[in-house]
Amino acid sequence: MTSATQPIFSQGEDCKAAWHDASAGYNEADTHLEIMGKPVMERWETPYMHSLATVAASKGGRVLEIGFGMAIAATKIESFPIEEHWIIECNDGVFARLENWAKSQPHKVVPLKGLWENVVPTLPDNHFDGILYDTYPLSEDTWHTHQFDFIKAHAHRMLKPGGVLTYCNLTSWGELLKTKFDNIEKMFEESQVPHLLQAGFKKEKISTTTMDIAPPSECKYYSFKKMITPTIVKE
Repeated sequence: MTSATQPIFSQGEDCKAAWHDASAGYNEADTHLEIMGKPVMERWETPYMHSLATVAASKGGRVLEIGFGMAIAATKIESFPIEEHWIIECNDGVFARLENWAKSQPHKVVPLKGLWENVVPTLPDNHFDGILYDTYPLSEDTWHTHQFDFIKAHAHRMLKPGGVLTYCNLTSWGELLKTKFDNIEKMFEESQVPHLLQAGFKKEKISTTTMDIAPPSECKYYSFKKMITPTIVKE
């Protein structure tokens, strides 16, 4: 268990090999999800998850979601007039919950089991109208960068022209906003936008909105009082 003072990842730590069959620890009140002692998702994030979901579903059509977690964003996506909802999830316990959840959704759900690094290369180009990437970092080495591995290699190619990408890495951004930045727009502009440009997205097609949020004082990964939602459109 990490404390508020310990880093989320110790130096050189890597959870990837054990993550898929590690126990998915949903607490009894269904307000927290922990895997391998890591705080993967907490219910207080709901307004922010809904903001990401709203962007991802804004073009309708076929939406790809990477990381299912507690179904907060997924359930919001299903409330919009989309056609298909593809969801990648690698953890066995979380995937079982996804399969059960999918049975009662209003739109076609396509659950895809595995690490995104293995599943995404099998998905076609120009296929999705919206993408929401929100997975948990699985190593100290990729703590701040795993989203860029996905965005640079795959997000641009999988989106249809006019399609939209949104994403977050709260575990990284929470740390950056504790240690390097006191302005969330500046954090995004300096630590994220250069990678989005390298991925092939155009500066004028990248926009953000912020919202006020009140993380609980005991939250281990995020204490900043604002969150930022990116909207990145492929030309």
